[in-house]
Amino acid sequence: MTQETRQLYALYLARFASSFGLITLLTLLPTYIDLFDPSGVVIGLFTTGLTLAQAIAVIPLAWAGDRYDKRSVLLGSLGIGVLAYGAFAVVSSSTGFILTRGLQGIAATGMGLMSLALVGELAPSGRRANIIGMANSWRFAAAILGTLSAGILYQLFGFTAVFSVLVVVVSLAFVTVWLFVEPDTTNVQGFAFTDLAVNRRILTITSFRAQYAIAVTLVRTWIPIYAGVSAMKGGLAYSTAVVSVVIVAEKFTNMLSQPYMGRLSDRFGRSLFVFIGGSLYGLVALAVPFTPAFGTALSLPSSIPLLGALSPAFVPLVVLNGFLGIADSFREPASMALFADEGTANGGVASSFGIRSIVWRPGSIIAPIIGGLLMTTVGIEWVFYAGALTAFTGVGLFVGILGYTHGRTALTKW
Repeated sequence: MTQETRQLYALYLARFASSFGLITLLTLLPTYIDLFDPSGVVIGLFTTGLTLAQAIAVIPLAWAGDRYDKRSVLLGSLGIGVLAYGAFAVVSSSTGFILTRGLQGIAATGMGLMSLALVGELAPSGRRANIIGMANSWRFAAAILGTLSAGILYQLFGFTAVFSVLVVVVSLAFVTVWLFVEPDTTNVQGFAFTDLAVNRRILTITSFRAQYAIAVTLVRTWIPIYAGVSAMKGGLAYSTAVVSVVIVAEKFTNMLSQPYMGRLSDRFGRSLFVFIGGSLYGLVALAVPFTPAFGTALSLPSSIPLLGALSPAFVPLVVLNGFLGIADSFREPASMALFADEGTANGGVASSFGIRSIVWRPGSIIAPIIGGLLMTTVGIEWVFYAGALTAFTGVGLFVGILGYTHGRTALTKW
């Protein structure tokens, strides 16, 4: 195994650890909602506490990564992650949960941003989307294992066991990065955000990403909520273990598809795959509220071996969430490779991914508040309608700007 390969695998493990923590908390979110019984706004803050901290942290972390050593920033972020997941074991109120989610947000931002920037630097341009897709596959493998372990460990042993496992996983990633990833020597003087913020290609892709953030945050957050909360709140009232199965469907299909879709986008062009992925995501999100009707119309079983009595909506919900994973596998490696291309070409890959993260933050911050209000006023199905709408408007704006600035054939050439 070459030194470059060892570094990549260490970085894959860091992405694994970051995703493992995020998905564990997402899986347990319905449990915390039922435990603390918060208002609609506070339900939104359960996610916004994370995303607001990520928005605040991204610029200083990206600047430090380009200016100094990305490896050191990554190690520091992993250390904060160990502290955050240890703190979750003793949280006993909505306020404490929101504050600890903020600490988790800082750690997750550093882990995700620095590991991705280092992968982008190590990957050759002709295979960049493919290698990024492989890194993302590790992230989705962690999401699968994190989802299943969270549901099983919580039901058997409670919160302490769940967060003990998280502390061990993040600590292992810290040691592996420390041992195998070389110090970063691509230091950038000045503030790389200045030039990259007005980069033509980055501006084009961010026209889509800003709106798409609302769609993904709403749909990805509310599918487990829809599956797990009580029927009185508009949900299906499935157990934590069943919610885990629903979440795993999206992660599994995404994990399998990302390297292959990344390879295809390397070959046929990135923007086409962004367009296809965004459009499919909106279509599938629109169908989620109809899963009970689909299950009833198809006479699907209302009980599943090992999972027990459920409802006819279970199988359609799992299938649709799997389709969401396939849709996102078209978009994500292609989009990430576009940012990596511009960052490496202009001497600021961490800042390039920082801009990518910043553009995502406004939508990811306001979306949970919108979702919480929609859920408690007009009904949980409107969360998914809003997610579909913002996916379609994001795709429409992207295609319009792309055609105007790059010509009619831009979807197949850019």
